[in-house]
Amino acid sequence: MPAVSIEHYENFPVASWLCPPALRPAIMAIYGFARTADDLADEGDAGAAQRLRDLTDYRADLRAVAAGRAPSPRWAARVFTPLARAIAQHQLPLPLLEDFLDAFEQDLVKTDYATRAELLDYCRRSANPVGRLLLHLYGIDDAVALRQSDAICSALQLINFWQDFTVDGPRGRIYAPLEDRRRHGVEGQDLLSLRDSPAARALIADLCAWARALMMDGAPLVHRIPGRAGWELRLVVQGGLRILDRLQAMRFAALLRRPAIGAADAPLLLWRALTMNANPSNTRREGTAR
Repeated sequence: MPAVSIEHYENFPVASWLCPPALRPAIMAIYGFARTADDLADEGDAGAAQRLRDLTDYRADLRAVAAGRAPSPRWAARVFTPLARAIAQHQLPLPLLEDFLDAFEQDLVKTDYATRAELLDYCRRSANPVGRLLLHLYGIDDAVALRQSDAICSALQLINFWQDFTVDGPRGRIYAPLEDRRRHGVEGQDLLSLRDSPAARALIADLCAWARALMMDGAPLVHRIPGRAGWELRLVVQGGLRILDRLQAMRFAALLRRPAIGAADAPLLLWRALTMNANPSNTRREGTAR
């Protein structure tokens, strides 16, 4: 998610000055683990078979440190030594960390999605573990909070997809579900070739509306997270909504250019974060384009 995230692993809140100092090492360890795995799946010139082997080795190191054993030297210093400390100190759930690897492996073998449910299952592993791990660190584990966290994280992942058509198309990846493409009369090749059209823009508008609704369903969670971490989450939510605003302002021409937010958006993001309403009946008015 631009402006409130990191270039390589977009859907991860940075352990900035807003995060509780006591949790920063653990958050950065989780972030380093996720970012490195993402790089193994996406960066450089390795083929898919090599990437899968690297991720298999990476998973073996994760399981080793979770069991109290030493990892291989390859990623030990920058990934698994700090992660081992975080796992031991905070009892991080291993399945959530493995979910990341499942998603990255899937990206190497699956390039299209038939339904929204299928895409959300990918988000369940690629994005939702972020929120669940952070809630674990904050000691929040009730069903409502977990559901809202999943909604926010899945929305962030979807927003990243709708922002990144110009990135994913050249990579041969289509995240707009087939059921939505058929409804709007858009072919997968249209998206891969970045072929702009009224039908493609209507498709993207529909997908953005889906992401916005999901984000608004999860937004009340910001009032549950204590202290500075709650303000971090407010900015994460508003940053995602701002990207949707940008897509709307460009009439959903995401096949022509990638929208982004930057320093000039900071005052608006801060204002929206400050004025987020705790009343669920008013939540849907937050984050609309202006």
